Amino acid sequence: MPPSHATATTLKRIHREIADLKKEDLGAIKLAPSDDDLFHWMAVIPGPEGSVYEGGVFHVEIVLGHDYPFSAPRMTFRTRIYHMNINERGSICIDILKHNWSPALSLFKVVLSLSSLLTDPNPKDPLVPSIATEYIRNRAQHDREARRWTELYARPQPTKDKGKGKASASPAPISPSSAASTGAVGRSTTASRTATPVEAETITIEDSDEDAPVTRSRATRARAAGPVAVVVAGSKRKRGTSAATGAVDIDLSTEDEVMQRPATKRRGGGNSSTSGAPRTDPGEVIVIED
Repeated sequence: MPPSHATATTLKRIHREIADLKKEDLGAIKLAPSDDDLFHWMAVIPGPEGSVYEGGVFHVEIVLGHDYPFSAPRMTFRTRIYHMNINERGSICIDILKHNWSPALSLFKVVLSLSSLLTDPNPKDPLVPSIATEYIRNRAQHDREARRWTELYARPQPTKDKGKGKASASPAPISPSSAASTGAVGRSTTASRTATPVEAETITIEDSDEDAPVTRSRATRARAAGPVAVVVAGSKRKRGTSAATGAVDIDLSTEDEVMQRPATKRRGGGNSSTSGAPRTDPGEVIVIED
C-alpha cells in the first residue's frame, strides 16, 4: 500500500516501471514489487559466471521513497556476502545510489549495476577496508574467502520431495535358481511333516465255503506305504509280519472252523502271492466278511 503522502507522479512512475519490466529481458535476475506494497520491492541476483560469487543467489531488498524517482531507492543485501563494497548489515556503497543518482535511472538499471559490482568491486571506495586491503595484497586469499562465504550463505538449498523421501524399498527380484531351490526346500519340509491324503481301495472278501467275488470300494489312505490292513466281517482274524521279507501273513481261520487258505503275502516291491485273491497296492484295506 503506497504512503498516504505519495504523489501522483511517484505512482505513475512506479506503474510505468512495472510495465517496462515485462518488456525487458531480465535473464536470471528477478525484480518485482511485493503483493501489497508498491514501494517495497525484492530483487534476486545470481552470482555472475566466472566470479567468486558464481553459484550463489543474492536477495536484495528495495524500498522506494515517497518522492521517488527524485530520490534514490534504498537497497540492502539480505544475503550475506564477502564484498568490500557491501558490509555485514547489507549496506551498499555504490555511486549511483548516492551522489550520482538520476531520475532517469530505473530500478532495473540499478540492479544491473549491482550485478556488475559483484564482478568488478571498487577498492578505491570500499565500505569494508580490510577486505579491500586483502583484495589488493592477497588476491588468492580474498577469492578463497569469498567463495567460502558464497558456499555458506548464498548457495541455494536443494528442494526435498516429501513423497519420495517416504518411498519404501521394493523387494529384490528372485532369480529362477533361487526360486527353484526355495520351492524344493518347501516341498521337502512339508512332505516330512504331513502326508497328502490320496484315494485308496478297500477290498471286501466274503468268508464262506465257496469262492465269492471280491468287491472293491474307495477310501482315503495316506501316501506312505505300510502293511495291508485286513478286516474280516463277522469274526476276528490274526495277522503277522515276516521279519525277513516284510510281507503280511493273514490267518483266515475262525475259532470254530479251520480252513486251509493260502497266506496272503504283500511285498514292498508290489509282488504279492495270493491264492485267487487280487493283488493290492500299498496301504490298501482288505475287508473279509465271514
